[in-house]
Amino acid sequence: MNLAYAALAFVPALAVGSFLNVVASRLPLGRSISKPRSACMHCGAEIRARDNIPVVSWLLLRGRCRDCGARIGWRYPAVELATALLVAACFAEFGLTFHAFAGAVFCAALVVISATDIERRIVPNLVVLPAAVVVLALMEAWKLSIEWPAAGLGAALFLFLAALAYPAGMGMGDVKLALLLGVGTGKAVPLALFAGMIFALVPSAVLFARHGRAARKMKIPFAPFLALGGLLALFAGHDIIHWYLH
Repeated sequence: MNLAYAALAFVPALAVGSFLNVVASRLPLGRSISKPRSACMHCGAEIRARDNIPVVSWLLLRGRCRDCGARIGWRYPAVELATALLVAACFAEFGLTFHAFAGAVFCAALVVISATDIERRIVPNLVVLPAAVVVLALMEAWKLSIEWPAAGLGAALFLFLAALAYPAGMGMGDVKLALLLGVGTGKAVPLALFAGMIFALVPSAVLFARHGRAARKMKIPFAPFLALGGLLALFAGHDIIHWYLH
């Protein structure tokens, strides 16, 4: 039955992913996410309805604008597909429950936060903070517990102290993201933070191998790696912790 829920959620989640692309493109620029209608960033031509089908239109157009031929970045289909797969995975894993809806909001927020951090080096407050509130409310509706707010505040405090100790390597956006990770994963949030830091070591090692000491002045977006850690904690965190403790 859970697979049926996942299948039913997949197509609507593709549409949500398309909307998240609008958010990722406009929000960092301070533009409205409701108007005007979507248009090519290069020539300004309004995107036709047939060219606005998630993933499919990008493939049919071979990643280019129909009017001017300008390249349409990989981010657009990637955000749409990632959102759809993750939302479907939430319903496959948790069934038709408040936990699944909380996971869907959690995953959608992580996708758009990762996209904006990769492109703009920004973790938008207008995404991460409302998402944290919604996820917390849904998790409390699923299982009333102090676990969710305590984990969120604890994770945020941990990264806040890290930001104070090393402000060049940690931003306040990452602190707010930790709040979201905590309310979404509860007791598994230490795994999310630890895994995120481990994942971030890979590109850091590549930079040091290529550029030596000069790599110390280079910055990498940290939010996508925290997001990966959050996804690991969401879907497998409690199993991993149980395995480790026993």
